[in-house]
Amino acid sequence: MSSPRITPGGVREMMLIALPMVVSYACDTFMMFTDRLLLSRLGPDFMNAAVGGSIAAFLLLSFAFGLIGYSTALVAQYFGAGELKTCPRVTAQTWIFIAAFYPVILLIRPFVHDLFRVLQVPVTQLEDQIVFFDILVYGSVFVLLRQSFCGFFSGIGRTGIVMFSSLTALIVNVIVSFVLIYGKLGFPALGIRGAAIGTITGSVSAVLVAAFFYFEKSNDTRFDVRSAFTFSSQVIKKWLRYGYPAGIEMFLSLLAFNGLVMAFQSMGPVVATASSIVLNWDMVAYVPLMGMEIGVTSLVGRYIGAKQLDLAHRSTMSGLKVGCVYALGLLALFTFFPVPLAQLFHPAEASVAFAEAQPIAVAMLKMIAFYVLSVVIVIVFVGALRGAGDTLWAMSYHISLHWTCVAVLYVSTRYLGASAVQGWAWLIAIFLVLSSGAWLRYRSGKWKNIHVLG
Repeated sequence: MSSPRITPGGVREMMLIALPMVVSYACDTFMMFTDRLLLSRLGPDFMNAAVGGSIAAFLLLSFAFGLIGYSTALVAQYFGAGELKTCPRVTAQTWIFIAAFYPVILLIRPFVHDLFRVLQVPVTQLEDQIVFFDILVYGSVFVLLRQSFCGFFSGIGRTGIVMFSSLTALIVNVIVSFVLIYGKLGFPALGIRGAAIGTITGSVSAVLVAAFFYFEKSNDTRFDVRSAFTFSSQVIKKWLRYGYPAGIEMFLSLLAFNGLVMAFQSMGPVVATASSIVLNWDMVAYVPLMGMEIGVTSLVGRYIGAKQLDLAHRSTMSGLKVGCVYALGLLALFTFFPVPLAQLFHPAEASVAFAEAQPIAVAMLKMIAFYVLSVVIVIVFVGALRGAGDTLWAMSYHISLHWTCVAVLYVSTRYLGASAVQGWAWLIAIFLVLSSGAWLRYRSGKWKNIHVLG
């Protein structure tokens, strides 16, 4: 029996591109989730330190991560235009950038330690948070290289390779973290240090897998990757021009998210524990959708590069359909199972803080169900706009959305006397209202008149 025909821009094609990316990001989510779950058995302070340290480390990388991530759209447009030899040149420019950016990260690292103290991170978690943060920063070059390879393979539609590298990273990370956190197989128990080492080891394994497929003979023959590692002023200008808004957006959006975390943690150890549980599950729900966004960006970019705007639109609608199915699954999860989801983070020993935090976490988890569809709308339409090159508007929209949420939480809890649960409800209400902005921008059709390749 012959296989079903793949309709260009249809749901099946979207699934072939996006599903491996969803799985890939789900693997990354599960890695972070597992580390925090393993650390929660040692006590809430260790889990909170991992949350704070990982957010700070990614905040430091966020501009570079977002900028490199835009290589997906640029590679996809060159691929759609048939300029195959230019695709790896985009990747080469990201490597040049990483080589220049990594020393800057190392220089900034000590100042983040001071920032932790200024923000009054609880003394019981401060030192562990610094240790976790430092190890992630030292190994950040592998995180950025992995993002670079992801941009190439997702841009040309070979997202299965990205998925395979992520699965490898997950397996390596879970094994190494378990062994080093608890001191198994003759290794010393390193606690939070072991979790950080496991994370970096997973990233190294993912880079090795991606590099193997990148340089293997058939890929080299098709794209001439071995000859592409040269500076290209034309390519890097396009990449920086359309990519810098994505970098700024990721930095300021993550800074806003960090502000939300700090706002909750400043409300005391009970709220800090509850918010850590909720934000971990929020991450489980949200991060895989970033894979969906990359899938939409890749297909829209490809068809715009080929000057087939009707197929770019069809790809966007296909992404929306797939995303809605995912949202329904999340709605059921958070509506019917909030108690066991919160209970999963119960420490090995009895904890008064956890006992008081659990009811707060359960109430907040139930509310996540109300905004998952709005998240899908934002993810899909912003992904399409990025694929078309409308990155400046996407940046402005995302930054406004996230910082409005920070302002609402701060005002409601500090000046209006709202509880953590009430503040969370305000955040979700604002997100529901403002999510329509992405759809309205897409509907305006301005993205159709942007010409990235000239």
